[in-house]
Amino acid sequence: MKYLAYIKLIIQSHLSGKDKSHYLHRGIAKNKLEKYNRAIGEFNKALEIDPYYAEAYFNRGISKRKLGNYKGAIEDGNKAVNLKPDFALAFMYRGIAKNKMEDYRGAIDDYGKAIEIDPLFIEAYMNRGVAKGKLQDYAGAIEDGDRTIELDPGCALAFY
Repeated sequence: MKYLAYIKLIIQSHLSGKDKSHYLHRGIAKNKLEKYNRAIGEFNKALEIDPYYAEAYFNRGISKRKLGNYKGAIEDGNKAVNLKPDFALAFMYRGIAKNKMEDYRGAIDDYGKAIEIDPLFIEAYMNRGVAKGKLQDYAGAIEDGDRTIELDPGCALAFY
């Protein structure tokens, strides 16, 4: 039943005409259905219409990361944040891809930028703390963990 909303989104986007948001929403729906290669195709169509569409690069990067193409995810993240420098979520997800490539310092920088844009971004604090732990910056990891708990006392992952 949880995918009914995404199926409805696909149907609505079919009826709405074919502009860049049509393909973006189809791609997001396909991501939710774990059809990552098909999602990439939809994001590519959106980018053919508008090569400056930060949200399409961002979402295509998510698909690439899910497929294990971390370099491609970082490249799309770069494009998204260059086009939209206040895109906190793009910085955070680019940080996740960097973390997967064991570029912990780069990931920490991206999580920090996401936090700078959105000081209440719980997931960015949590991920930054994990990356700091990988670099044996345990004081920094604890500080970010504490901030995560402060913002969301129910965040069980922050206790690890």
